[in-house]
Formats: sequence, structure tokens, C-alpha cells
Amino acid sequence: MTLYRYKALNARGEVLDGQMEAGSEHEVAQRLQEQGHLPVEARPASEGGGAPTWRTLFRPKPFGGQRLVQFVQQLATLLAAGQPLDRALTILLDLPDDAAARSTLVDVRDAVRGGSPLSQALERQHGTFSRLTVSMVSAGEAGGSLHETLQRLADYLERSRALRGRVINALIYPIILLLMVGLSLLFLLGYVVPQFAAMYESLDAELPFFTQLVIGAGTLVRDWWLLLVALPALALWWFDRRMRDPAFRLRFDERLLGVRIAGPLAAKLETARLARTLGTLLGNGVPLLAALGIARNVLGNRALAADVDAAAEEVKGGAGLSIALARGKRFPRLALQMIQVGEESGALDAMLLKTADTFEQETAQALDRMLAALVPTITMALATIVMVVILAVLIPIYDLTNVIG
Repeated sequence: MTLYRYKALNARGEVLDGQMEAGSEHEVAQRLQEQGHLPVEARPASEGGGAPTWRTLFRPKPFGGQRLVQFVQQLATLLAAGQPLDRALTILLDLPDDAAARSTLVDVRDAVRGGSPLSQALERQHGTFSRLTVSMVSAGEAGGSLHETLQRLADYLERSRALRGRVINALIYPIILLLMVGLSLLFLLGYVVPQFAAMYESLDAELPFFTQLVIGAGTLVRDWWLLLVALPALALWWFDRRMRDPAFRLRFDERLLGVRIAGPLAAKLETARLARTLGTLLGNGVPLLAALGIARNVLGNRALAADVDAAAEEVKGGAGLSIALARGKRFPRLALQMIQVGEESGALDAMLLKTADTFEQETAQALDRMLAALVPTITMALATIVMVVILAVLIPIYDLTNVIG
């Protein structure tokens, strides 16, 4: 299955812009027509016509993050209390703050009132709800336990959001530290050091070699600061463009897994995501092959996602999941052993959830250790650089004072 980006027109003539997983562009167009829309364009999301990664950060999502968790939890609570589905959706209409989320809920409620299952109503929302969400709701409808399935889905979404938030929070402080000290260093080099350079030049003083190097760096920053600011921005833009190339992204992710510290941490993080998703799906009655097709989409690392695709083909041929995942030699050995135990005991879904708990805990501990070591290391390194700059401009003053004295 490939992720496609599409544009279509609905019955009211409004332009719909979303994403859909399908086997071909023809299938995308056919599914849009079945939903009552007029297809305009469909192309793989990996092609250059997609929106840049940085732009998606500022694109509002009607349901994402905490809002999606709250929606699923509240819907599960209302259904468990005996409320009919359309009545529960009507009650939830008053909760969203923005018009986009409210409009989405109105469309879902109207589709349900028209006789569509909730899973189909969610799938028609132009990529607003993930394939994971739609598949679990569909499994809950088939099993006659929709409210229980929604509660499990809410628990899964909350755990996933918490894990992602922990990773982001662990990186915020080091990034701010690097940014602030880097700006301070640029100020020292670009403004303070040239002031001393002019003074030394007027005194015709003989300067030590490392002082000449620092003054040369200060002159470079003062005269070419615009270029020094533009180069990192251009580098980020180039990297963003290259990361949308599937071949480049695959090579980058493969090399990332080989990095000494970051590689094992990324593998553990992705393993926790995969195990949590698979365990949740299997626990709700989704077949293993379908669950693998859904779970591979939660992986951010393309190399590991490719291993899951290859494992799905082997599982289709009768191989065990642990053996199939072991072929790529990228997933942690402990995870593979736990999955094998789950297969042999007939409790694969429960063991996958235990695997997720284990690796989420290991990831949290690794992040805490990394942060505990990273912040002092960055602080000491940058403090040393600042100290060298200050000493480089003050030592000649001290030497001149001794000569005069």
C-alpha cells in the first residue's frame, strides 16, 4: 500500500485536500467517487509535489494529539453509558473550539444518521483519522464491543502521545541551550572581538597566534554574518527537500540506525511503537497481515518499515512473525524473543503489549541518561569556547599592562 495525496471536490463544490492509502492512483479515484466526491488529482505523497515538512508543522489538524484522545475517550464513555451513536456524536458537537473540528463531527454524525457505520464515516474525512483508528473502530463494530474498542484506542493514543512528548521534551532544553549560547558566541565574535581588534591595531601590538585566529574569526563573523545565518537555513531547506526523496530517506534512516548511541535508541523507540500498535490491533480482532500493514505506517524510520513490509510477505507465506522480523537484523533481539514467546504461548497480542511496555520504559530511561549527560557536556564545551575567546582578547591587554608597568 502507498500513501497518496489527493485533491477532490465534494457535492458542495468545496476543495478537499487529504491523504489516502491505496494500491494505485486509480483506486484512490475510485474510492473518492464511492464517497460522492469528484477526483481532481492523486499522486504519491513521497513525490516533490507534497507540502514541505516544515510547512506541515503549521497546518492545523481538526483532530490530532490530545484532541483526538479526548474525542475517543468521550465517545467511549457516552456509548458505555447507553447513549445511541448519533446522540453521542451530537453531544460531542459542542466540545470542539474551532469550526474545522466541528464541521468534521457534523459530517461524521450525518453519515452515521444516513446508515453508514462509524468506521466508514471516519474514513470519509479526507485523512483526518488515521488508518489505525478506522481499522480499530471497524473491528469493534464487527465484534459488537465498540465502546470497549474505543477505550483501548484512547489508551493507545494517550500512551503514544506521552512517549512522543517525552522525546520532544528531552530535546527542548539542549536545543535552547545550543541556540542561546551560539547567539552569545556570535555576538562576542561579531561585535566585541572587532572592538578589541581595532584597539590592538591602533597600538601596533604584537599578538599571539591564537589571538590572531580569534580576531580573524570575529572579522569573518562581522563582515559575513548574513551569509553565516543564511547557510544553515539553506542547509535545512536542502535537507528537508532531500528527506522527501524515498531513496535518500531510506539511506539516511539506515545510517541513523548504525550510529552508536542514537541508533539503538531510535530502534527501541520504533520497536515500542510497532509492538504497541500490533498488540492493540490484534487484541481487537484485526488479522495479523492487516495489522502489519497498518502498524508499519506508525514507524518513522523507513529502514525498519521496509523490514516490516518484508516480514509481512514472509508471514503471508507461513513464517512466524519473530523469524520474519529477525531477517532484517535491525529490531532488538529482546523484542524478537518476547514476540516468539507470545507466538508459542498463543498470546501474541498480550506479549506485544508487554514488549511495548518494556521498550517504552527502556527508552524513557535512555532518554533520561542521555539528557543527564548531554546538558553538562554541551554546557562545558560551549563554556570552554567562550572562555578561549575571552582569554584570546584579554591576554594581550595583560601583556601590554606588564610592559607599561
